[in-house]
Amino acid sequence: MPELPEVEVVRRGLVNWVRGRTIISVEVLDPRSIRRHALGVEDFAGNLEGARVLDVVRRGKFLWLPLADTPAGAGSAAPGGDGAAAGPAPAVALMAHLGMSGQLLMQDAAVADEKHLKIRLRLSPAAGMPEQLRFVDQRIFGGLFLTALIPTPDGGPGGLAEMPLPLIAEEASHIARDPLDPHFSFDVFYRRIRARKTGLKRALLDQALVSGIGNIYADEALWLAKLHYARPTDTLRRSEALRVLDAARQVMTDALAAGGTSFDSLYVNVNGASGYFERSLNAYGREGQECRRCAEAGIVSLMKREQFMNRSSYTCPVCQPRPRNGRW
Repeated sequence: MPELPEVEVVRRGLVNWVRGRTIISVEVLDPRSIRRHALGVEDFAGNLEGARVLDVVRRGKFLWLPLADTPAGAGSAAPGGDGAAAGPAPAVALMAHLGMSGQLLMQDAAVADEKHLKIRLRLSPAAGMPEQLRFVDQRIFGGLFLTALIPTPDGGPGGLAEMPLPLIAEEASHIARDPLDPHFSFDVFYRRIRARKTGLKRALLDQALVSGIGNIYADEALWLAKLHYARPTDTLRRSEALRVLDAARQVMTDALAAGGTSFDSLYVNVNGASGYFERSLNAYGREGQECRRCAEAGIVSLMKREQFMNRSSYTCPVCQPRPRNGRW
């Protein structure tokens, strides 16, 4: 499943292509991909056609496009133009749930349809820009749907965006801010994590506590911070909590620079390019291989894999020793 850096790569690419453009027509090739839109295909298409995309917003792994009605007779706006977010605050957004294999691709009309194309949005003309936004999904766990925008609980921006607004997609309103969000509060995070009686990795994966950290980046952040996944959160010192959060920011920032983490062809960005951060992973997937940090210190230590919440956790038994009072 795409993690935060993958979704942010998509957001950054997508906003350059769609912001300020009007959705001219909608084609749903597989209704299963809009199953979260309870009112069906006609309502989905009817509400999108003629709407203008104001921005592309991300919180954690959630991605949405705030929409505004296009005034009658108005021409298409230039993508990214100053008028893209003008007018009253939007009330509706197009939510994208990528699931296990969902892709949002920008394509010219002349490009043949992808094998697993589910939804096609035709956009207003813009010089040098592809005409279509396509949703492709091999496993059909993802989808698109319309959602209401509501005020954020803390009055801050709903998420990362070009022109942030204090609005959040209703389906994302329950999740916390992520470590890359400028409005993320470490004090709130530390107070909440200390109040938990659970293991550190389980807490990092709790989207209500901190969003956007998935299994891969949790292992990478914990390795970098020299902390074991079973460390009890109620014993965590402030410096340790800050260390693991800074480590999460670092590994996700590095992944962003590389274009995300891709293990197969299912994750691609809006241009169809895969990420390559997997070449730089220090923990995840390295069972039986030498710990790079220990090797640099002249210590032989092989990375260990353990079952964790129906997944896997990868740690170094030397520089990430398991606590005696560890918790899952």
